[in-house]
Amino acid sequence: MSDKVQAGGAPEAAGPDPAVPGTAGAPEAASSQTTGPAAAQPEAAKPVTTVQPKATEIVTTAAPGTVTAPGGPGRPRGALTGNVIIQSVIQGSPVAVTLLAIFAALVIGGILIVVSDPVVLRAWDSFGYAPGAAFSATWNSVAAAYSAMFEGAIFSPSTISSAFHGGSIAAIFYPLSLTVFAATPLILTGLSVGIAFRVGLFNIGAQSQFIGGSIVAAWLGFAYNMPAVIHVVVCVLGALAGGVVMGWLVGALKARTGAHEVILTIMLNYVMYYLLLYLLSTPRALQQPHQNNQIAPTVKPSAYLWHVGGPPPQANAGFLIALAAAAVVAWLMSRSTLGFQFRTVGANPSAAKTAGIKVERVWVVVMAIAGGLAGLAALPVVLGGGIPPPPLTTSTFGTYGIQGITVALLGRAKPSGIVLAALLFGALDTGGTAMAAATPVPADIVQVLQGLIVLFVAAPPLIRAVFRLRSASGGMEIAGKGWSG
Repeated sequence: MSDKVQAGGAPEAAGPDPAVPGTAGAPEAASSQTTGPAAAQPEAAKPVTTVQPKATEIVTTAAPGTVTAPGGPGRPRGALTGNVIIQSVIQGSPVAVTLLAIFAALVIGGILIVVSDPVVLRAWDSFGYAPGAAFSATWNSVAAAYSAMFEGAIFSPSTISSAFHGGSIAAIFYPLSLTVFAATPLILTGLSVGIAFRVGLFNIGAQSQFIGGSIVAAWLGFAYNMPAVIHVVVCVLGALAGGVVMGWLVGALKARTGAHEVILTIMLNYVMYYLLLYLLSTPRALQQPHQNNQIAPTVKPSAYLWHVGGPPPQANAGFLIALAAAAVVAWLMSRSTLGFQFRTVGANPSAAKTAGIKVERVWVVVMAIAGGLAGLAALPVVLGGGIPPPPLTTSTFGTYGIQGITVALLGRAKPSGIVLAALLFGALDTGGTAMAAATPVPADIVQVLQGLIVLFVAAPPLIRAVFRLRSASGGMEIAGKGWSG
């Protein structure tokens, strides 16, 4: 192809090049007189066209004030039409891949439900002479299981119907309150893991940081008498401080000695577990008086987290704290100088150090913030898990630290995605309990669903291969880009 391009769009000495979808005038031709509709445009509205020598790709910059839509230059962006939705699905956008991953996990979960139901298996034994009964039993089993899961996690149509006939309106929101309560610690531990991911650190110590926050919050909750509002605020600050200390310790050791944060956090998980066990076994520490079991005293009523909207009691102010923390993290990462340093260190620590950023200081600060977030995750469990909240034991921390990793993965280390992923996992946990109570399906199916969802989301090429999607340009494959996002 010739280096010169005529103003009409064709090369001087050759025919049209099929490799070029459209051409523009050369710099010398651009200064000549222009005819046609382009001449009628105001000077400021004309598109600026650049031709690079010996290149087959032409870069066109839209005029000021115009936004380029997927359909082509000059189309207004923002109209969510059916064509845009279809194209986003076909091209495998991150949102489409996530939704298809959840769908694929539910399909495989349905298969597991079928093979674990003895009634369905007996129906399939007679498939040769009664195929309709086999398909009917399969559908009834899967529909009953997923319906029970939905009603246990979101709402039940029967409670809505009874509310219109004199029943309790609060009962409508009871499943949602259970989901919110289950999701609240996951939001905070997911944020703890996610913000460390953005700096290139792998925080597996959300469990130890959770324990640190729960020890301080529980001790402040039962050992002191304060006015209600002040007592809650003191416990919140105590849980924050307990988690910050554990996170700061990891960051300081990494910065000063070069020790890997994965080893440090894993070891601290064991250290904090046995420290909690020791404190709960010592009468003068955290053990409840006149009690031989490892159990702490119940916190005082003035330290209870306030209920959000009154009854049912499961939804408490911890959820508002989690949403506020997600908003603060989002602002910190996208709007602050410190967040810019976090992203720069996560992208390339060597380049960040060359630019004058103190990488070791960033490690310490981000791990302290991550620890504080995980410490706050103990609040809804220790101070708001019922009336009264259950006392602190060695099983209080549960699997929140491990689930925080999966939530951060599913949410792609973004605060908004982490909140949605935590709500999804909270709904699965709550709905799985209701499903196991109402159907013969074991609750362990929920753990399989969670694992499949994370597996599929973490492997976008697998979803694109299964559903025959195109590769989306600019997609966010975490495995390819790294956790720093």
